[in-house]
Amino acid sequence: MLNSSALLINIHTHQATSKEDWSIFNLHEQFENTSSFFHYSMGIHPWFIQPETLKDEMAKMKLQSIKKNVLAIGECGLDRLCSTALKLQLAVFTEQIMWANEIAKPLIIHCVKAHRETISALQECKNLMPVVFHGFNNNQEIAAQIINNGYYLSFGKSLFNPNLETLFSAMPTDKIFLETDDSDHDIHSIYKQAAKIKNTSIEQLNLQIRLNVQKVFKINPF
Repeated sequence: MLNSSALLINIHTHQATSKEDWSIFNLHEQFENTSSFFHYSMGIHPWFIQPETLKDEMAKMKLQSIKKNVLAIGECGLDRLCSTALKLQLAVFTEQIMWANEIAKPLIIHCVKAHRETISALQECKNLMPVVFHGFNNNQEIAAQIINNGYYLSFGKSLFNPNLETLFSAMPTDKIFLETDDSDHDIHSIYKQAAKIKNTSIEQLNLQIRLNVQKVFKINPF
């Protein structure tokens, strides 16, 4: 049986992590800066789309993302609160959906106030890959839409918001992941809070998330 201090799964992080944890480190630039000792996701984030360099950045991302230790495309998606025109965001997102399907890797989604458009884009592209909406911090209706479409939700610092406790407690554990993203919370505190809300142990929660990783990313994390 795992103990609460070992080998916790962090599905999405922008920060260096403990060697005691299993994590997917995200890159939105400098895609060539990978090490064979770590797992990565990489994609063109809507915040950082630059039309003048987009073609080159997309080419670099595609070249590097075929590496075995790059487990997912993303984070990519749509964000109505950022300065990038939504039309351009959608074009970039669509290309990444198609690429993920071409190389058979799951998608990690960044989505802010554009869930309907994001789900529509995935459907219009006839996406067949697993999809993880990371950093979820929304309502029950949107959570249900995502889950009902067969997608996954990843939770992080939002679990410390009391308004999200009821939603998270009702989420099926075979559809969730946990993450630190760019927050000050470490993965151990995220797991502790998640287990408290779910009224379960950190060990049991981590074992289920391990199964989720195996299903989505086709890799055994331990």
